[in-house]
Amino acid sequence: MNDVTTTRPDTTANSAKEGVIAYLQVDGAMKAAEYYQRALGAKLLFAVPVDKNGRTGHVHLQINGSSIMLCDGCPEDDHPPRPQGFNLLLDVDDIEAWWQRAIDAGADVIMPVTDMFWGARYGQLRDLFGVVWALNQRTAT
Repeated sequence: MNDVTTTRPDTTANSAKEGVIAYLQVDGAMKAAEYYQRALGAKLLFAVPVDKNGRTGHVHLQINGSSIMLCDGCPEDDHPPRPQGFNLLLDVDDIEAWWQRAIDAGADVIMPVTDMFWGARYGQLRDLFGVVWALNQRTAT
Protein backbone atom coordinates (compact mmCIF):
# COMPACT_ATOMS: atom_id res chain seq x y z
CA MET A 1 0.00 0.00 0.00
CA ASN A 2 1.13 3.56 -0.64
CA ASP A 3 2.20 5.44 2.46
CA VAL A 4 -0.09 8.41 1.80
CA THR A 5 -1.56 9.05 5.22
CA THR A 6 -1.93 12.68 6.22
CA THR A 7 -3.71 14.70 8.85
CA ARG A 8 -5.46 17.08 6.43
CA PRO A 9 -7.03 16.68 3.00
CA ASP A 10 -4.81 16.84 -0.07
CA THR A 11 -6.51 19.69 -1.91
CA THR A 12 -4.14 19.42 -4.90
CA ALA A 13 -4.99 15.77 -5.53
CA ASN A 14 -8.25 16.49 -7.30
CA SER A 15 -8.71 20.08 -8.36
CA ALA A 16 -11.37 19.37 -11.05
CA LYS A 17 -15.00 19.15 -10.00
CA GLU A 18 -16.16 15.54 -10.43
CA GLY A 19 -19.91 15.71 -9.88
CA VAL A 20 -21.15 12.68 -7.91
CA ILE A 21 -18.55 10.75 -5.91
CA ALA A 22 -19.36 7.39 -4.33
CA TYR A 23 -18.74 7.32 -0.56
CA LEU A 24 -18.80 3.78 0.80
CA GLN A 25 -19.07 2.69 4.41
CA VAL A 26 -17.33 -0.67 4.72
CA ASP A 27 -16.05 -2.80 7.57
CA GLY A 28 -12.29 -2.25 7.34
CA ALA A 29 -11.89 0.87 5.17
CA MET A 30 -8.07 0.78 5.25
CA LYS A 31 -8.11 -2.92 4.29
CA ALA A 32 -10.56 -2.07 1.51
CA ALA A 33 -8.21 0.70 0.30
CA GLU A 34 -5.32 -1.78 0.16
CA TYR A 35 -7.53 -4.28 -1.66
CA TYR A 36 -8.73 -1.72 -4.23
CA GLN A 37 -5.12 -0.83 -4.95
CA ARG A 38 -4.42 -4.48 -5.81
CA ALA A 39 -7.74 -5.33 -7.47
CA LEU A 40 -8.56 -2.12 -9.33
CA GLY A 41 -5.29 -0.20 -9.56
CA ALA A 42 -6.52 2.45 -7.11
CA LYS A 43 -4.23 5.28 -6.04
CA LEU A 44 -4.42 6.32 -2.39
CA LEU A 45 -4.71 10.12 -2.23
CA PHE A 46 -5.54 10.65 1.45
CA ALA A 47 -6.37 8.69 4.59
CA VAL A 48 -7.22 9.72 8.12
CA PRO A 49 -5.12 7.56 10.45
CA VAL A 50 -6.96 4.69 12.09
CA ASP A 51 -8.22 5.11 15.63
CA LYS A 52 -7.61 2.80 18.62
CA ASN A 53 -10.35 0.48 17.28
CA GLY A 54 -8.64 0.19 13.87
CA ARG A 55 -11.25 2.32 12.12
CA THR A 56 -10.82 5.36 9.91
CA GLY A 57 -13.24 8.17 9.26
CA HIS A 58 -12.09 8.93 5.71
CA VAL A 59 -10.08 7.49 2.82
CA HIS A 60 -9.84 9.11 -0.61
CA LEU A 61 -8.91 6.88 -3.55
CA GLN A 62 -8.67 7.48 -7.27
CA ILE A 63 -9.71 4.64 -9.57
CA ASN A 64 -9.46 5.01 -13.33
CA GLY A 65 -9.40 8.81 -13.03
CA SER A 66 -12.38 9.13 -10.65
CA SER A 67 -12.60 9.56 -6.90
CA ILE A 68 -14.15 7.16 -4.43
CA MET A 69 -14.33 7.73 -0.69
CA LEU A 70 -14.39 5.12 2.08
CA CYS A 71 -14.99 5.07 5.81
CA ASP A 72 -15.63 2.56 8.57
CA GLY A 73 -18.94 2.43 10.38
CA CYS A 74 -19.00 4.02 13.78
CA PRO A 75 -22.14 2.94 15.69
CA GLU A 76 -21.36 5.14 18.67
CA ASP A 77 -21.61 8.17 16.33
CA ASP A 78 -24.91 6.99 14.80
CA HIS A 79 -23.52 6.01 11.42
CA PRO A 80 -26.46 4.39 9.61
CA PRO A 81 -26.29 0.75 8.56
CA ARG A 82 -24.76 0.06 5.19
CA PRO A 83 -27.11 0.73 2.28
CA GLN A 84 -28.28 -2.16 0.12
CA GLY A 85 -29.16 -2.46 -3.55
CA PHE A 86 -26.44 -0.59 -5.42
CA ASN A 87 -23.42 -1.32 -7.58
CA LEU A 88 -20.60 0.76 -8.98
CA LEU A 89 -19.99 0.98 -12.73
CA LEU A 90 -16.38 1.21 -13.85
CA ASP A 91 -15.98 2.22 -17.50
CA VAL A 92 -12.67 0.75 -18.74
CA ASP A 93 -10.66 0.47 -21.96
CA ASP A 94 -9.38 -3.11 -21.46
CA ILE A 95 -12.03 -5.13 -19.62
CA GLU A 96 -10.05 -8.39 -19.75
CA ALA A 97 -7.07 -6.84 -17.91
CA TRP A 98 -9.27 -5.11 -15.30
CA TRP A 99 -11.35 -8.29 -14.86
CA GLN A 100 -8.36 -10.58 -14.39
CA ARG A 101 -6.67 -8.24 -11.88
CA ALA A 102 -9.85 -8.16 -9.77
CA ILE A 103 -10.28 -11.95 -9.96
CA ASP A 104 -6.62 -12.45 -9.00
CA ALA A 105 -7.22 -10.23 -5.95
CA GLY A 106 -10.14 -12.40 -4.82
CA ALA A 107 -13.27 -10.86 -6.39
CA ASP A 108 -16.18 -13.24 -7.07
CA VAL A 109 -17.88 -13.39 -10.46
CA ILE A 110 -21.56 -12.46 -10.37
CA MET A 111 -22.03 -12.10 -14.13
CA PRO A 112 -19.25 -13.14 -16.55
CA VAL A 113 -18.07 -10.63 -19.16
CA THR A 114 -20.54 -10.75 -22.03
CA ASP A 115 -21.19 -8.79 -25.24
CA MET A 116 -24.27 -6.70 -24.42
CA PHE A 117 -27.05 -5.23 -26.55
CA TRP A 118 -25.99 -1.65 -25.73
CA GLY A 119 -22.68 -2.05 -27.56
CA ALA A 120 -20.38 -2.97 -24.70
CA ARG A 121 -18.61 -5.87 -23.05
CA TYR A 122 -19.94 -5.99 -19.49
CA GLY A 123 -19.60 -8.13 -16.37
CA GLN A 124 -20.16 -7.90 -12.61
CA LEU A 125 -17.89 -8.82 -9.69
CA ARG A 126 -18.37 -8.77 -5.91
CA ASP A 127 -15.32 -7.62 -3.99
CA LEU A 128 -14.09 -8.86 -0.60
CA PHE A 129 -16.14 -6.15 1.14
CA GLY A 130 -19.47 -7.02 -0.52
CA VAL A 131 -19.46 -4.18 -3.05
CA VAL A 132 -20.65 -5.08 -6.56
CA TRP A 133 -18.52 -3.66 -9.38
CA ALA A 134 -19.89 -3.59 -12.92
CA LEU A 135 -17.09 -3.39 -15.49
CA ASN A 136 -18.07 -1.93 -18.85
CA GLN A 137 -16.00 -1.58 -22.03
CA ARG A 138 -17.63 0.15 -24.96
CA THR A 139 -17.15 -1.68 -28.24
CA ALA A 140 -16.73 -0.16 -31.69
CA THR A 141 -20.02 0.46 -33.43
